[in-house]
Amino acid sequence: MSRPRQTRKVTLRDVADRAGVSISTASLVFSGRGPVADATAERVRGAASDLGYAGPDPLASSLRQGRSGTVAVIVEDRLLHAFRDPFALAVLDGLAQELDAMGTSMLLLADHADSPDNPLAAHAVDAAIFPLCGRSDSPIVDHLTARHIPMVGAGAPVHDEVVHVVIDERGASATATRHLVELGHTRLAHVTMPLGAPRPTHTLDVDDLEAATYPDSRERALGFLDLAPHGSPVVEAEHPDVAEGEAAARLLLDVDPEHRPTGIVAQSDLLAAGVVRAARALGLAVPADVSVTGFDGVDLPWLDTRLTTIEQPGEAKGRLLGDLTRRALAGESPASTPFEVRLRVGDSTGRAPGSSGA
Repeated sequence: MSRPRQTRKVTLRDVADRAGVSISTASLVFSGRGPVADATAERVRGAASDLGYAGPDPLASSLRQGRSGTVAVIVEDRLLHAFRDPFALAVLDGLAQELDAMGTSMLLLADHADSPDNPLAAHAVDAAIFPLCGRSDSPIVDHLTARHIPMVGAGAPVHDEVVHVVIDERGASATATRHLVELGHTRLAHVTMPLGAPRPTHTLDVDDLEAATYPDSRERALGFLDLAPHGSPVVEAEHPDVAEGEAAARLLLDVDPEHRPTGIVAQSDLLAAGVVRAARALGLAVPADVSVTGFDGVDLPWLDTRLTTIEQPGEAKGRLLGDLTRRALAGESPASTPFEVRLRVGDSTGRAPGSSGA
């Protein structure tokens, strides 16, 4: 059947009239949110096809509901870094699943610390989520607070208006450190994610922790220092990736054997993978010569070593972020929610060389 020549915009009422149903029934067919008999739904879709009707105008629908149907997902710095990190991808996947179930679109935006522009200034959103590592404060928060837009985060930004999925970062890092101490390691070192604006990988003065703007990195470093021997070296990586983990490890391991750490606590699995690579390149065996722990619990099949790590399920964390967002949009006042992590012992750690039981 040929479509009639259109002299005006086809409406949902036209489709309903042609299909012989009510407007509410036709609306349910397009929204998918109500029980409609298969034969009726097929008749409505056929009428829409005949009339050239593509569906309800989402802008008009959002205006009626007072909602945009979009949630902003704000990622620190370049999106490139997030898409290279398997843990970040797992979090975003879990979050996307929840938003899809809500019928909500995800607007993925990068927040550049050195940019004066507000990435949300030109966008209508119903909520904002900060799902990954970030700075303690962000000017975006003031903008969103003024617009009364609910915010959910994973530890940052730190603000009374942001509801968080909370991990005991300090306690988790201390758990990884304690594992090495109990294995007899007395020469320990730490590799951190960036503590602020990226700087070339370097040995850190621990007094710099007071100026750290990334709370998760700071707390993990403090957890290490709580249990490590006094004077244990700390290296800050420029980026939390394999290459910078390797660069950090060379600063620690390419030294005289008597000054070389036998255990290294890394703040992410990608950094830990870099440490393992550096150790092997220097002729050191993992864990016979140096034990390595990570943080996240991601799958790294290319590493050929199952890391001992602090396991935090990324997909589950993303789904919890989405659930808190759903509750906020439903008019609830959700509270910040703890998220449990645990030590997973792999084959990258063993007893310290020369210790009892080695």
